[in-house]
Parts: sequence; C-alpha cells; structure tokens
Amino acid sequence: MTGSLRDIPWGLQVVEWLSSKCCQQHRINKMAWHRGCVLALTYLAYTCYHMSRKPISVVKNVLSLNCSTLSPPPNFVINATNRDTWCDWAPFNTDDATALLGTLDSAFLFAYAAAMFLSGFVAERVNLRYFLSFGMLVSGISCYLFGIARSFNIHSLWYFVLVQALGGVFQTSGWPGVVTVVGNWFGKGKRGLIFGVWNSHTSLGNILGSLIAAEFVETDWGLSFIVPGAIMGIVGFVIFLFLVPNPVDVGCSPPRPIGYRRLDTTNSSDEGSCAEDVEASHTGGDDDTQSLRSETSPMLCVNRHTQNDCEETAVGFIGAISIPGVVEYSLSLFFAKLVSYTFLYWLPLYIVSSTKYSASLSADLSTLFDVGGIAGAVIAGVFSDYCGMSALTCAVMLFLAVPMLFIYDYIGTINVGVNVVLLLLAGLLVNGPYALITTTVSAELGTHPSLGDNSKALATVTAIIDGTGSIGAAVGPLLAGIVSRWAGWHSVFYMLMAADLMALLFLSKLVCKDLRLYAQRRRAV
Repeated sequence: MTGSLRDIPWGLQVVEWLSSKCCQQHRINKMAWHRGCVLALTYLAYTCYHMSRKPISVVKNVLSLNCSTLSPPPNFVINATNRDTWCDWAPFNTDDATALLGTLDSAFLFAYAAAMFLSGFVAERVNLRYFLSFGMLVSGISCYLFGIARSFNIHSLWYFVLVQALGGVFQTSGWPGVVTVVGNWFGKGKRGLIFGVWNSHTSLGNILGSLIAAEFVETDWGLSFIVPGAIMGIVGFVIFLFLVPNPVDVGCSPPRPIGYRRLDTTNSSDEGSCAEDVEASHTGGDDDTQSLRSETSPMLCVNRHTQNDCEETAVGFIGAISIPGVVEYSLSLFFAKLVSYTFLYWLPLYIVSSTKYSASLSADLSTLFDVGGIAGAVIAGVFSDYCGMSALTCAVMLFLAVPMLFIYDYIGTINVGVNVVLLLLAGLLVNGPYALITTTVSAELGTHPSLGDNSKALATVTAIIDGTGSIGAAVGPLLAGIVSRWAGWHSVFYMLMAADLMALLFLSKLVCKDLRLYAQRRRAV
C-alpha cells in the first residue's frame, strides 16, 4: 500500500503516525473512527457554507436605512466622512432598496442553481477532497470581498452582484460533495436518523451566520462578511488536510447497497469494513484493497475502460433523471426550498418591518426558525426510517406547514413569546421535508437498483435534485422582494402557502406508491 500514500490526506498521515507511536496497545475500530471523522468534517464544512450565506439577510436591515432619522450606536464617533452614510449604504439607500437587495439574492441563487448541475457532474469525476477544499476557499474569498466594500467605500451595484454570483457558483461545491462523501461511508441502515442529525449543519450554519453578523451589523457591517469568510477559508484547509472521501482511499471496503453493488461478499458487509478490523479472519488484504482503490485515487478518472482504473462509471444527466422518483422529488423541492430560502433571506427584515424590534434583536429571533429546522430534520429522518415512507413523511409536514404559516403571519408578531413558539414550529415543518429530500432521499435515489452495475450516480442525482430546488430558492426571495413592495407582507405569506401546496401536489404520486407498498407489507405479515 505504499504506492497509495499520495491519496491519503497529509494531516491524516500525521495522525496515524502519532497513533501508531502512542497507542499501539489500544486497538481501535478503524471503520468507526474514519466514519466519525467524516461526519465531523463534512458537518463542519457545510456549517461554514451556510454560515457565509446568512450575513446578507442580517445586513439588509442597515444597508437600506435612512441615517437622518436615527441615532448612532454607543461609542460611535460621527465625523465629516461618515456623517451622511454611517448607517446606510448607496446604492441601497433609496425607495427601491428591497428590489435592489432582492437582486443580490437572485444573483447568488440563480448562479448557484445554474452551476449546481455542472457541479454534480464534476463532483462525480474528481477527488472530492480537492473539490471541497477549493470550493470553500473561493467561497470564503467571495464573502470576504463583499465585506471589504465597506472598508474601500465601494458603492457599485455591479460589484455586489458579481461578488454574489461568484459566491453562488463556488458554493455549489458543498452539497454534492458532502452528501456523496457521507453516502460513500454509510450504508442504508438508520440512514434517515444519521442524515437527519447530520443535516442540522444547515440550520447551525444559519444560526452562527446570523449571530456573527448581528454582532457587527450596527457598528461595522463589513465584518459581518469578513469574519465568516475567513473562518470558511480556514476550515477549507482543514478539509484538505484530513478528509477521506471514500473508504477505499484508506484500505476499507465501502458499504454495499443491497443487491447490486459488485463487491466480494467474503470481504465486506453491508456497512463496510477495514482490513485491520477483519485481519484475524482474512488474509491477502493488500491485494483486495488495491483492487478497490480506484474510484477517487486520481484527481480525474481519465481512462474508464481499463481494468484498474475507475471501475464504476459516472451516470450522465439523462440516466440520472430516469431514476424513478428523481423528477417528482426535484419539483417538490423546487417549491419547498422556495419557502425555506424566502425565510432565510427575508425573515430578519420582516420581523423589523412588522415589529419595533432592533436589527440585532430581529436577527437573533430569526435564528429560532433554524432551531426548529434542526428538530424538523431529525424528526423527518427518524420517521422515515421507522415507516420506510419518505414521500408520506414529507407530505404530512408540508400539509401542516400551510396553516402554521397562516397563523404566524397573523399573530406571530403579537409579542416575543408567541413569535418564539411559532417560529420554532414553522421552522420544524418547513425545513423537515427540505432536509429529508436533500439528504436521505437523494442518497437512496443515487444508489437506486435501477442503475444496475453502473451505480456511481450519487453526486449527479444530488445535484439534479438540489439544483432544481435551488431554482426555487432563487425565485422565492426575488418574488418576496417584489411582492412585499407592491402588495405587502401578507401577500408574501400567501405565496409561501401556495408554494407548500404545490410541493405537496408533486409528491402525491409518490405518496400513493408509499401507501400501496405499506398495504402490501401489511397483507404479507
């Protein structure tokens, strides 16, 4: 295995060398150890992706303010340079501020949606450690560039639009990358629970992004972007040092999807194993491991027709959308993500406009929606594992989300207590289906039995589903900015309720299928 060291991350080599010197008498389960590291690293990585997306929703509250009607924060010194612009920022200090800020959201989200389909295609064909590290580095730079606009007194709308678009393109490295890595290491058993807990990184990233931005928003909003951008770049370097994208890179066999992945059943289980973990009952592990080490060893799989290179070929776009359920879940996610991202980008501003709370308090309150989202992701995953009916799980939560949005719209801002409770419930019901579709469902469809031997489609399917959803994520905030300006916030909530109903409609065929299969299982018992 000496020839394969180039594929083992440098940081991991150091850790393994230290452990061999210090812990020779304590044997550990190598598969479990690597899985724990993969979950922690991918969790940390995608937390940073969402952390760097969130500041714009918080900073909107100050970019569009009228300085002449406000008092500066404590200890803030007004001078001749900042007298007229200490709190607002051209070109967003006009009556069209909501539309212009909505343009920034759209630049990011439409770039994200368009690039996602290409990103899945690339992710299926490269070493995911390099893919994620590079994507995080450039995403952090784009976030940093937005923040330095305040330091360098940049007021060009096109500058902000281009920076947002750049961030949108490179943020697409995140989701196909982390889902594929986790899917490579974990089998189907308890996948809903694992993904449900793991998917809380989305909400945690939103919470951290809001809290960091809120810390600086009323004094120096540029730091609201610079700090998350710097953190993301640092974590990207950690991913480069330690992430193992595939079990075969470190001499382990991958989990075996039931019935169709070609592995030697004498060497592997459905959950995968490492040579060191089974050496007492198996010999010749080096040869077996070497035969498995092909999927991500080189940066690109150049020759797919040789025996020793790229045993599983990546599925194309047409093959991926032909998998049963991909189209239905993609269209449902379009509307589910429209609702979720409208809250992501506009909730702090909605709270400010409908109450007398400060920008900082509104940002803090908006994090409760994401706290509810964490609970929703776990509940959806556990229920999906228990009943085996992902479509029905999503449909129930989407159905309940409609009256919850109506209630929050009309009584959510009565007082802080009511706002807190309703935001938690709304986050649970809105983000639960979104989380389940983008994780557990995508992983199952990406290794669907209909693919036969050609089963390397996880990143492609994930990108198709999330890319379609991301178009909805781009449309939602754009429409919210326009509708709130011309028809008010009540109309925005009616739009969100209609979107949830459309998401439910596209799942109806799959719900019927789930119920038929459940009835068949009951009759067979």
